[in-house]
Amino acid sequence: MKQKHMILALAILVLASLACNALSGGGGGDAPISPSGGDSPAPQDSSSSGGGNADTSASGFPITADAYNVIDVGDGTVLYYTKLPQTDVLKFYRDEYVSRGYSERALLTVIEDGVFSIVFDGDPSGKAVVIQSVDLGDGSSTVAISLQDT
Repeated sequence: MKQKHMILALAILVLASLACNALSGGGGGDAPISPSGGDSPAPQDSSSSGGGNADTSASGFPITADAYNVIDVGDGTVLYYTKLPQTDVLKFYRDEYVSRGYSERALLTVIEDGVFSIVFDGDPSGKAVVIQSVDLGDGSSTVAISLQDT
């Protein structure tokens, strides 16, 4: 049943990503945009083990340094775009969360062409950290991070 929920969530993420990409004129902006729409990038996370390559969203989730069009939904969900290859994004999150003491729930890990979904346990809230990404085919990917009940 949970796998059906994950597939449904991925399908919704794909549709939302495509809709956002179409509305923004193809997502060709190279400059990072902060959640407030200002000109300053997201604040640096000084506790990151990513060698200075990680920023932190307003919700406290680590995001890649090149993140742009960052949207903090406010319910424990962050959506952003990145130009990094999905293999690098996946490695970034595995390194970041494992270094923080989280454990990957391998049973729920899905990695396929153009899409991945990965779940980590260990958040102080008791919820699972779910990270999903979809390759948009234009050199960019969407990344969605959320806290979900286990």
